[in-house]
Amino acid sequence: MQSKVCMFGWIGIVGVLAWASGCKRGGEEGSIKQGPTTQKAHKHHTKGHHKGKMDYKHHDMQHDFSDVKKYARIFENPQRTAWQKPAEVVEKMQIKAGMHIADIGAGTGYFLPYLHKAVGATGHVEGLDINGPMVKHMAERIQKAGWSNVKARQVKTDDPQLANQSVDRVLVVNTWHHIADRVAYAKKIKAGLKVGGSVWIVDFTMEAKRGPNKKHRLSPAQVIKEFQEAGLKARIVPSSLPDQYIVEGAL
Repeated sequence: MQSKVCMFGWIGIVGVLAWASGCKRGGEEGSIKQGPTTQKAHKHHTKGHHKGKMDYKHHDMQHDFSDVKKYARIFENPQRTAWQKPAEVVEKMQIKAGMHIADIGAGTGYFLPYLHKAVGATGHVEGLDINGPMVKHMAERIQKAGWSNVKARQVKTDDPQLANQSVDRVLVVNTWHHIADRVAYAKKIKAGLKVGGSVWIVDFTMEAKRGPNKKHRLSPAQVIKEFQEAGLKARIVPSSLPDQYIVEGAL
């Protein structure tokens, strides 16, 4: 996949981008106008989606992220805090000082300030994304903020490239439904978790008025099933997020 096409850190494509622009489709807020696709491409995408796999060459949520500054303004819009509730999400994760946290699909680094604060001076945070320009933007943001224990790293589309038993918490926001072969990916995350570690999925509910088209969404039950198939214990975490659910997968 070319670096300009972002799977992780996609949040503005169908969620924030649609919400910020006020686009509507079929009476539902939170969807953007889809470009023309062939029947063959649509069939291929739909088939792959039901199996937890996607062909990103035909993915109709593909987007050009080369203009990082443009999307940073969208992703970092202060109004996002009202429905994303990053402070609550991080609090739910029960992060302790000194922990090692990986934010998969970190995009522009929206969650990094909250994670950095949670781990304290003795902890470590990694912002992971497949998109080169986004990773560069995160690195510049980290340097400007002076966070010596935070780093940005570009990873593969099918592998978070976590060292074995190296992280205490993994956060995946608005990204899980984009990942190809999610069970296999969950197994790789599991291998990277320390004893007592956990992975946290935050994504849009089927009922949410913002977010991707409903055909691209995953129910929390589906996420739990995938985690269980990967050998993780899974549960829905109660929260006050208005449009999203949180699922925890633990060793």
